[in-house]
Amino acid sequence: MEDTMIENLRKNTGKSLEEWIAIVKAGGFQKHGEIIKFLKESHGFTHGFANLVAHKAKGSDAGSAEDPQQLIDQQYQGKENLRPVYEKLIEAISSFGPDVEIAPKNAYVSIRRKKQFALLQPSTKTRLDVGINLKGVEPQGRLEKSGSFNSMCSHRVRTETPTDIDADLISWLQAAYEQA
Repeated sequence: MEDTMIENLRKNTGKSLEEWIAIVKAGGFQKHGEIIKFLKESHGFTHGFANLVAHKAKGSDAGSAEDPQQLIDQQYQGKENLRPVYEKLIEAISSFGPDVEIAPKNAYVSIRRKKQFALLQPSTKTRLDVGINLKGVEPQGRLEKSGSFNSMCSHRVRTETPTDIDADLISWLQAAYEQA
């Protein structure tokens, strides 16, 4: 999927990923959000392409890490109590099909099929947020609007313990997988 995005980046903009990374680095941006804002506002990027370039420019994607598992380990440093929640979610999500892709970033793990359908983020020392792309489903109870949590997700479910990974959460994730 990433290779296709990189090819389409050149087709859509006339510049390669490497050229965009050079442009971003020349701009001196320090934060991921600054890069995204710059690319969207100054160059008309969609969020997906801006996010790709930002991660590559900062080396914060799984493909840039020497060991993607190290990104996950760093996320749960000081939040070890949330690691069983993460592991239970990964086990359930991986059962959806052979095309599930687990892509660690610096602060969260993106879960993709043809496109991202979920993300797992240890947001605090006591809470792991599950971002879900679930179009056409109204927020209800634990399934809340994502709000400012992450612009790449439509909903969020807050979890604290493995018992929070229940049939409702798995069914929402399964529906998002099927939509992706």
